Amino acid sequence: MNTSTPLPSRFTPALARIVATVSVGFVVTQLDVTIVNIALARIAADLHADVARLQWIVDAYTLAFAVLMLSGGVLGDRYGARRMYAAGLVMFAFASLVCGLATSPAALIAARALQGLGAAAMLPNSLALLNDACGHDRALRARAVGLWTAAGAISIAAGPVAGGLLIEAAGWRSIFLVNLPLCAAGFVATLVWVPRKGAALAPLARRSLDVYGQLLAIVALTAVTGAVIEWRSLGFSHPFVVGGFVLAGVAACAFVALEARIAEPMLPLALLRNPTFSAAVLFGVCVNLTYYGTVFVLALYLQHARGQSPLEAGLAFAPLTGGFLLSNVASGWVVARYGTRRPMIGGALLAACGYALLIAVDADTPLAAVLLPFLLIPSGMGLAVPAMTTAVLASVEPGRAGTASAVLNTARQAGGAIGVAAFGALAGGGFAAQVVAGLHVEAAISTALLLIAAWLARRVRMDSVQSDNAAARAARAVAGANESR
Repeated sequence: MNTSTPLPSRFTPALARIVATVSVGFVVTQLDVTIVNIALARIAADLHADVARLQWIVDAYTLAFAVLMLSGGVLGDRYGARRMYAAGLVMFAFASLVCGLATSPAALIAARALQGLGAAAMLPNSLALLNDACGHDRALRARAVGLWTAAGAISIAAGPVAGGLLIEAAGWRSIFLVNLPLCAAGFVATLVWVPRKGAALAPLARRSLDVYGQLLAIVALTAVTGAVIEWRSLGFSHPFVVGGFVLAGVAACAFVALEARIAEPMLPLALLRNPTFSAAVLFGVCVNLTYYGTVFVLALYLQHARGQSPLEAGLAFAPLTGGFLLSNVASGWVVARYGTRRPMIGGALLAACGYALLIAVDADTPLAAVLLPFLLIPSGMGLAVPAMTTAVLASVEPGRAGTASAVLNTARQAGGAIGVAAFGALAGGGFAAQVVAGLHVEAAISTALLLIAAWLARRVRMDSVQSDNAAARAARAVAGANESR
């Protein structure tokens, strides 16, 4: 087995195997973001969970995923992305088994948090492995990232559909147990196909773990999410809600102060002074906050407001899968030809149109009328997200790939957790009228946030790859990828 990754000139079979291997981790981490939404009604009935507990079942995973991802990236930089990726697969499989055996909301929430720990080890290191496998070739990386992102995006979109089918066939516990064979396959492929050490992963091998920064990040994000989840039932003036927001603010300020002072921070603040990097990260927050929150509310809308079964609700999400598939694959070509800024702006505007159309949806709206927004939203996101990821990787030196990826995905997952908390609170107690009203408000907020995201994308540097050499590499990458299919 080779111990280094040569600079590839085309999309080789070896690179295709690495892309497939690291995509397994991305698939399972993203699948569990949305697949659980379709199971919420059955979980509520079986475990006697109210809407607030359902929000925690969703957000326990997303929160742990978000707050531990930075440390996952740092540990990958220190001990090796391959090793941390494999460990994450094992942890995720174990946590999924515990989820499938849970007998109470508290047990399921704890197991979901453990899943988030495994996901935090996998995701940043999967992208670091991918970046290294591409030899930091911009055109080839754009193509590989497009395929990697397509795998994750399709799993997000397919989650509700797969969830509905699994629940109908084997009950809600099956949505967690299905992760076991996927993780096993990814673990074996990692040992066989991923090189032990990549040259780009060596520069930061001696970085230390920022324990106090990690603890402050956990406190800040958990406190703000808990306060948002509970405000609807307790009221804004309740001590728990007020205390949660205050604690989150204090912890966030302490986190920033600490990161600015220590030699090896978990979040290098210098990265945020890069306009391309900071714009892409904020763009990711807007995208995830709107999408995660919308999927949560739409799952309630389809089952509570329209009275559909989990299978019917899951099938209603099917158009999202097609939209993600086409736009993600196309995004790699678009980024390689036009750079990152244009697809980010265009994708955000396209998704904003989809969210705007949801404002007119009611409980008796024909499902055919919901088809267009269900196509526009994933098409826009699928075009923009690979470009956003490519912009982040292109804005940092190769040795910072794991940390940069972790910062981006931490921000995205934190945005997703807050989106579920905030939009779930808008849906109230889960009654039909409250869910529909909440859907209208969240759709309007999502439209505004995607317009802001499009404006933020204007700050992204035009990372065009249309020079003669880059255009040649792009052509070879596209041709090689087509041959590898």
